[in-house]
Amino acid sequence: MVCDELASNKINIIALTLMDSVEHGVFRLVAENVEKARRALTALNLPMTETQVLAVEMPNRPGAVADFCGRLNGQHIRIRYAYVTSGAAGGRTVGIFKVDNLKKAVKVAGTKPAGRKPRKVVRVSRAARSK
Repeated sequence: MVCDELASNKINIIALTLMDSVEHGVFRLVAENVEKARRALTALNLPMTETQVLAVEMPNRPGAVADFCGRLNGQHIRIRYAYVTSGAAGGRTVGIFKVDNLKKAVKVAGTKPAGRKPRKVVRVSRAARSK
């Protein structure tokens, strides 16, 4: 239902995750056009919240997420949750991180780790969460 509504409104999904339990489910997504996504999801009359998240472009290779998480940890930035895309053109992937200090995390994401190409911060975006 949610994906159908986004598709019919021609809204591109950058990343999404779905968690289901006996009590409730949580569907999180980051859309390319936040305003259009908000209007489309509001039309479905589902409970929804928005939060700022960090979207980071990373190489699609073993250890890329661990490296970035280690850099956040090294700066004492707590990750509340994270999910990543399965890969994109050019051997890249996008990691979505909900962190306790977004401003500091943006700085960490924009700095070059020793011996590696710099990671490009795609955007600080708003993630929709529906229960």
